[in-house]
Amino acid sequence: MQYKEFTVVLPTLNEGRNVAELVSHLKRTYKGICVIVADDGSKDNTRDEARRMNKIYGSVKIIDRKRLGRARGLTASVIDGITESRTRYVIVMDADMQHPYQVVGKIAAKLQRGDEIAVGIRAEVEDWPFYRKFISKSLIVVGYAVLFFRGSQSCGDIFSGFFGVDRKFFINTYSKNRERFVGRGFKVLFDLLKCVKRNSISVSDVPYVFKNRKFGESKAGAKQVLDLLKSFAS
Repeated sequence: MQYKEFTVVLPTLNEGRNVAELVSHLKRTYKGICVIVADDGSKDNTRDEARRMNKIYGSVKIIDRKRLGRARGLTASVIDGITESRTRYVIVMDADMQHPYQVVGKIAAKLQRGDEIAVGIRAEVEDWPFYRKFISKSLIVVGYAVLFFRGSQSCGDIFSGFFGVDRKFFINTYSKNRERFVGRGFKVLFDLLKCVKRNSISVSDVPYVFKNRKFGESKAGAKQVLDLLKSFAS
């Protein structure tokens, strides 16, 4: 199977020890796939590693968002990446190796059959501490309630950072609801879902095991929770 109709968007911040390995896996596994690294001001060698991968495999584009003067944020990085893509479909995933590259093909298959969104759902999470599970599940309950009472689209994991989307559908939805996307936030899928009327599109779930990162640190913290609360209200 060829993947010339697909672009993988990787929002990055100090992922120099992970990004090359992930891009290498993607390019060797999915022939013809494009990759966009939307970097949010990394202070390590993330961009250099992405450029090295481009020299080896080709079709690896780097967006240096800080140099371009773009507003910071994971959601803003993803939006930049999707906007810069030129393929029919886009798959968004983290560059920290917690999202298994082997699942990209399953998400791609769902999109090719006609689904507007295909979501990687965390069927299992490896070794999360109790407090993180508690906070995550509490916010998820609130998020589902927000979508339900607004009559918005839902899915099996509304906060997933691993999902595929029909590019034209995303661009059209975003262009009509720009103010509802919290650029500094980190739950772009949730921002998308809340802008879509319930049962108006086809959404599928693809289960996977959420792994521990090999290198680097999580960027999630209290500030990201506050950004999520802003997303609930917008």
